[in-house]
Amino acid sequence: MRWTHAVFVPAALAIVVVVAAQSPIPAPGSDTIRAEDLQADVRFLAGDGMQGRLTGTPGNRQAAEFIASRFDRLGLSGVGTDGSHFQEFDLLTAALGDDNRLEVNGIPAADLTFGRTYYPDQTSASGTAGGDVVFAGFGITAASLGHDDYQSSSALDGKVALILDHEPGEFDADSPFDGGMASEHARPVRKVLAAQAAGATAVLIAPDLHNHEERRGTTRPLRSVWPDQPRRRPDYQVAGWVRDVDIPVAQISGDLAARIVANAGLNMRELATTRAERRGGIEAVPLPGQHVELTTSVHRRFQPNRNVVGLIEGADPELRDEWVVITAHYDHEGADGLRVFNGADDNASGVAGLIEIAEAYHAAGLEGLKPRRSILLAAWNSEEQGLLGAWAYTSDPVHPLARTVAVLNMDMIGRDEEIPAGGGARFYGLTAQTAESNRNAVNILGYSRSPDLRRAAERANQVTGLTLRFRYDDNASNLLRRSDQWPFLYLGIPALFIHTGLHPDYHTERDRPDTVNYEKMARVVQMVHQLSWNLAQRQDRPAFLSR
Repeated sequence: MRWTHAVFVPAALAIVVVVAAQSPIPAPGSDTIRAEDLQADVRFLAGDGMQGRLTGTPGNRQAAEFIASRFDRLGLSGVGTDGSHFQEFDLLTAALGDDNRLEVNGIPAADLTFGRTYYPDQTSASGTAGGDVVFAGFGITAASLGHDDYQSSSALDGKVALILDHEPGEFDADSPFDGGMASEHARPVRKVLAAQAAGATAVLIAPDLHNHEERRGTTRPLRSVWPDQPRRRPDYQVAGWVRDVDIPVAQISGDLAARIVANAGLNMRELATTRAERRGGIEAVPLPGQHVELTTSVHRRFQPNRNVVGLIEGADPELRDEWVVITAHYDHEGADGLRVFNGADDNASGVAGLIEIAEAYHAAGLEGLKPRRSILLAAWNSEEQGLLGAWAYTSDPVHPLARTVAVLNMDMIGRDEEIPAGGGARFYGLTAQTAESNRNAVNILGYSRSPDLRRAAERANQVTGLTLRFRYDDNASNLLRRSDQWPFLYLGIPALFIHTGLHPDYHTERDRPDTVNYEKMARVVQMVHQLSWNLAQRQDRPAFLSR
């Protein structure tokens, strides 16, 4: 796991479906889900030879080949690139070039210091562009929330957009955005693409000083964005997003932004609080006399990457085109010298569960028992770099997202949640608790977005008898947004995150195969399998509730 329209059915039919779903009869093939099989796969995936399965490494590629071979052996159809079990996509890394310049009308060149006053954003294209400056609030277009910072259709044509970092109502629990934590709408590349679509020739991104007075400089220091030496874990982005950006983009200091606004006879704090924070968005504000010329030099490098996908084809002619998706990520943190971050719980456990569910459906199929809907099993890559495999899938799905009934994501399903008192930033927002108190427990997240899915999970658990804990959806830990169900929830698709919890071994070299509770893990996997079978058999679909 990463660190940091309702559909209605007739009442009579609904009663029949619910009664059938509540039956404690195990789904066919569930007896093939065994602790010893899970243990064997976790030991292989999380062995030292895999070197932590970091994106772009031989161990990561070997893990993908292993999963694909198991899918193939268990008869799953290849629905990836060219009919294979791999869905191929590109990641992108960026390196800083030599020619980066900023000129602002009325501000001496000596006051525009590269690295301290400005630098290219990682989403930036290379090139030179300029224009008069227009203030566009937070630069967000969010139709689902009724928010648009580009309400004047021609206000940005040929102009440079000055926008703020983050989002409106950052500390407002009642904000239409997420409130208290950054929503997807605050992602810089989304803002840049919105400004570009509105006609902007370039974008300047400044700290929102009215919320963060201490950030008089740039939001982040230059070397945290553009390090002198390559990092062990590169900063990857989804190439499909960034390659669409073809204008220069720069991060600028809060002081520079305030000075540009002041030179136009306006006040940055007043603009931010009375305009940018306005619900529904802002009409762009011209900044008279302020003209910018921006040159950026950014070298983009594309890295091939892949998810692993396999399909169990449904048997019902009317429902087989609707898919239930079961997922887990196979990457982890890699190795640092002799330290291997094996990632047994995170997330060899989820991948082993995925393979066991594939085997259960295969065994049922041999007996002539097939699900009505189709079941997609997906092992995502690069979750640890920002859910990138799942985001890439939602940007270019192998099957229309509108026909995805539900997503069930398994991430860290092999331990008992243990939160030490004073555990530090890794456990921010979580209450101290012992492993013993969670001995039979599994957390279910995403439930608040679909009460139908919550009820479906409770029905499925009648077979397995786990203690389901419905918590953390709106927790300060941000757990709901830290694994691969989030891209689907963001797009309005019912999704659950099945997660036995964080623990002191999380993201350390101590997360090894011998620490996993395989007996409990088998029951968690059986519950997910049961839930997927029930969802595939029901006539109706779970509804999604917007916030």
